[in-house]
Amino acid sequence: MRRTFVAALSAPAFAVTALAAAALPVGAPAPDFSLSGALAGKPVTFSLQQALRKGPVVLYFFPAAFTAGCTVEAHLFAEATDSFRKLGATVVGVTAGNVERVAEFSTAGCRDKFAVAADPGARVAARYLATNGRADAPLSSRTSYVIAPGGRILLSYTDPNPQQHVQRTLAAVKAWKAKRPR
Repeated sequence: MRRTFVAALSAPAFAVTALAAAALPVGAPAPDFSLSGALAGKPVTFSLQQALRKGPVVLYFFPAAFTAGCTVEAHLFAEATDSFRKLGATVVGVTAGNVERVAEFSTAGCRDKFAVAADPGARVAARYLATNGRADAPLSSRTSYVIAPGGRILLSYTDPNPQQHVQRTLAAVKAWKAKRPR
């Protein structure tokens, strides 16, 4: 089943209209979390609260490292990481699948550009309503969020196809940045 969210960026606020129910809605508070992961193959701890102090966070959940769609998505985010950084945004990928391979994936899939964190048992993904719904083998769904520095969700987008996640999150960050005084 394909779940798609259409983002409508307007002058007063961001809005997302859900075409199918899932994920946290725009305007909702983003659950705080801290996860172990890797950046460029080296261990890191990613803290949402700390990252939000620097600017917006692009948080994308993906099912498992080194699967076809997840590798494509990681490469696309890697190619766009400099654009996100220029806008003051931090990118982080989170997976509940094959968590023992996040260090390797941070180099091969993410091309040393951004951190990828392990979410054993999909506990963080569940708080973001971004799971496959299976209690016996929970995995992250392919869901992307843009979170404002104040901790509110600006964009929520779920689609198993990885192709539009970067484009939609980058557009949301650009729209957020355009509203900030210089």
